[in-house]
Amino acid sequence: MSNAGFTEVKHVPVNQAVQDYLTRSSSPPDPALSGLVDATLAVGEASGMMVTVEQAALLTILTRLVGARTAVDIGTFTGVSAMAIARGLAPGGRVVTCDVTDRWADIARAHWEQAKVADRIDFRLGSAARTLRSLPADTVVDLVFIDADKMNYPTYYEAVLPLLRPGGLLLADNVLLDGYVLDPELAEPGLPRRAAQTLRAFNATLAADDRFEAVMLPIADGLTIARRR
Repeated sequence: MSNAGFTEVKHVPVNQAVQDYLTRSSSPPDPALSGLVDATLAVGEASGMMVTVEQAALLTILTRLVGARTAVDIGTFTGVSAMAIARGLAPGGRVVTCDVTDRWADIARAHWEQAKVADRIDFRLGSAARTLRSLPADTVVDLVFIDADKMNYPTYYEAVLPLLRPGGLLLADNVLLDGYVLDPELAEPGLPRRAAQTLRAFNATLAADDRFEAVMLPIADGLTIARRR
């Protein structure tokens, strides 16, 4: 039977039951990651900024797959993504992670030590744009994870392009922004709407950039994986 003339959409809504099954069907987090997740949840409302356990697992796998020795983590928070990336680095590798605040740095460092990856993580306090500009001119980056203020995604994208090697990965989190990228006008006026507009434009720009091959995955709040050609 021909499928010509229509598109078959394969999609399973991720309710709590499906989410629990996905978690059970993945490699379980070890005590160091579980402890960091628990410590992050304890900080209160801000814990919503944490990457999910399944995203952490994916970050480690992708870092290993590209044989990354140098990675950049834009948006440290409590250090989950930095830990995940550090675990996937090739021997002697390092991840430069940055944030505009060190409010949660003690939580991050304590759990990086527990996971035995603290020596692979270089935390920089300050804006990501300044951190990227401070890297040596000959720096070659294998993987970049963007998970910071959404209004500056285009700035980070342009800043990492000269550093990212062919075959390297650009990963962008929250690209669905709770679905508001579909119609930014549905978002609350002010910053939420501007962020949705910015991410919608960013998504379109990255998808059309022939320097990359990109795929957007509906994991957590949306994750784009883009490979530099």
